[in-house]
Amino acid sequence: MSKRVETVWNLRRLMADQGLFKTTELIPLLEEYGVSLSREQVFRLVTQTPERANLSFIGAVCAALNCTVSDLIEVRIVEEKAAMNAAEQTRGSIGNLRPVPARIHRPRQPPQDK
Repeated sequence: MSKRVETVWNLRRLMADQGLFKTTELIPLLEEYGVSLSREQVFRLVTQTPERANLSFIGAVCAALNCTVSDLIEVRIVEEKAAMNAAEQTRGSIGNLRPVPARIHRPRQPPQDK
C-alpha cells in the first residue's frame, strides 16, 4: 500500500464562520496585518486550494479570522492500494461491465398483392 497526503483548504468556511461572504471583504483584514493582495489574488485564494502559500499570508489570515493554522489547513493521509499490473487487470472479473445484448427488430413487410 502506498500513502499520499491530501490537504483541505478551509478559508471559505472560516470566512463564512466570521460572516464574510464576499472575497473582497478579506482584503482590508489582511492589510491590517501587512499583507497587500489584489482582488483577483484574494479571489483565487478563497475559491481554490493553493499549491503554495506564503507564511506571512497564512499568519495574517489566521490573525484576521481568529483561527489556527490547523483550522485553515487540514492534512489527511490517504492509503491507496498498489496498482495492479496490466496482466492482473485483464484477468479479473468484469462484473457489471458486460455490454447490454443487442435486440434486432426486423422491419415489417407490407402485404403483397396477389
